Amino acid sequence: MASALFALLRFLLLCTIISSAQGLTCYVCSSTTSNSDCNKNTAPCVTPLDTCMTTVDTQGGSKAIVKLCASAATCAGAVSAAHLDASGNGNTVSCCSSQLCNVNGAGAARLHAVLLAVSPLGLLTVLRYTGT
Repeated sequence: MASALFALLRFLLLCTIISSAQGLTCYVCSSTTSNSDCNKNTAPCVTPLDTCMTTVDTQGGSKAIVKLCASAATCAGAVSAAHLDASGNGNTVSCCSSQLCNVNGAGAARLHAVLLAVSPLGLLTVLRYTGT
């Protein structure tokens, strides 16, 4: 069991290294009112910025969308501080870490759900492969 876990960790580390070598590119914009306008520009993220972050501020009927490169810790902190009130005013924040993954906030949330589902499947595959 320990050797299978070690093999999985090596595989994940290799994937991270390969992904880092290619460099992350995110959609970037500052305070646009539509997602399509926001997705007109991209930028490469430089170390230590390893996450695409999308913030949607809602006030009344208007929205302001901001997309940028951030560190995973900064994005996680923004997610934990995000809040919508009962009227739908406030902000939402989403984080993702694959190429141009912040095309929309909902897509980033789905991506995280898929990755969470795939991780146990990968572990089961490694365990079966190593015979433990």
